[in-house]
Amino acid sequence: MPFVQVTWLPKACRNAQVREKVAEAVLKAMVSVKEADISPQNLIVRFAESTDNFPLPKGYSLNPNLQARPCDPIGKGSDDPLPKT
Repeated sequence: MPFVQVTWLPKACRNAQVREKVAEAVLKAMVSVKEADISPQNLIVRFAESTDNFPLPKGYSLNPNLQARPCDPIGKGSDDPLPKT
């Protein structure tokens, strides 16, 4: 069962309606990758807020400063199994 954790800094604008829209976008994006073979009935998106003053972990991002390790093309994170093209 695929599980996606969205951890972000708390902001007043990130209310239930915004979380629902973000979750729908994540669900749609993941299910649209046919090679991933993800059923929407088995996909979970959860939200958490970073409130302990520790920086959010690095990972897959279009922002090179947030990537786990610098690499090309932008958007690929650390230990990405996809070939670099």
